[in-house]
Amino acid sequence: MTGTDLKKTFGFFSVSPEERRRRIRALFDAVAARYDLMNDLMSFGIHRLWKRRFVSRVVQSLPQGGIVIDLAGGTGDVARLIKRRRADAEVILVDPSVAMMREGRARHPKCLEHVFMVAAEGEALPFADDSVDAITVSFGLRNMTDPDAALDEMFRVLKPGGRLHCLEFSTPQWWLKPFYDLYSFFIIPRLGAWVAKRPEAYRYLVESIRRFPGQKALARKMRVAGFSDVSWRNLSFGIAAMHEGRKLAAGGQ
Repeated sequence: MTGTDLKKTFGFFSVSPEERRRRIRALFDAVAARYDLMNDLMSFGIHRLWKRRFVSRVVQSLPQGGIVIDLAGGTGDVARLIKRRRADAEVILVDPSVAMMREGRARHPKCLEHVFMVAAEGEALPFADDSVDAITVSFGLRNMTDPDAALDEMFRVLKPGGRLHCLEFSTPQWWLKPFYDLYSFFIIPRLGAWVAKRPEAYRYLVESIRRFPGQKALARKMRVAGFSDVSWRNLSFGIAAMHEGRKLAAGGQ
């Protein structure tokens, strides 16, 4: 479904961009209190390993005292990891859901004490051009109203030489896909009903993964937005993938 215009969808339903935005915002506000627990249950804790590996990639290329935006950062699990690994970095957690950020702050007040929080959407970042060294977005790009416009915004605010790091669900290898689909469509919504009392929210999350571009298609979208040196690495046989791209400095360096 890589040809689908995501800004006109909500899971497998066709909706207006305004309705997509409204529904996604309401969904994350509703599940904020159980979101981290559900992530652990759905992935058997594997998402934590993915995020540690992801953050290791981020901090490798981050300059001393660098500025990092953790976009769609939710309750701040990635922001906390970055700050733990690089205390010198200025980490800014950006998410449109105030409820998610409040939940993170309440659960981890010490770890997030020196992380700035800003309520904003990926399509309209309140930062100057060429102002940040790195942007991370983990499992959040597909939940933005217009992912293509968000990629354009990320490119705008990155400094020349800055990097975008995107961790997102992707297309698993063919032999794994039948088992993955069975688990996704039958088990995850039931977990959502039992733990979060929101089966419809987790049906959307499963459907949104199927709508989202796979590895090659997302790499193309990043190149269209202007990123160079675009690459990806599969995690867990392609269930998730780490994408990376760089904004070239003046003169192409």
